[in-house]
Amino acid sequence: MPSMNLVLLISFLLFSIGVAGVLIRRNVLIILMCAELMLNAANLNLIAFARHSGTVAGQAFALMVMGLAAAEVAVGLAIVVALYRKKNSISVDEINLLKG
Repeated sequence: MPSMNLVLLISFLLFSIGVAGVLIRRNVLIILMCAELMLNAANLNLIAFARHSGTVAGQAFALMVMGLAAAEVAVGLAIVVALYRKKNSISVDEINLLKG
């Protein structure tokens, strides 16, 4: 079994990679994948702290976050498909549909 510090370090690295991907990349699909990576890092933290404390509350929250992530992916991909049909591009720089 890995130690708590190792699990928290891995979670921090996953979250950092996700934040960097959201801030640096301009492709909407990559941004969605990086947001999922950040949610998985939070899940890893929740499960690690649940295992450390001996309760199942963190695991229950992790299951709720997984459900939220699945809903986010469904809505996000629907938006990306609609944007691609309208603009023929999924680059964040070229999306200006909300401008007046």
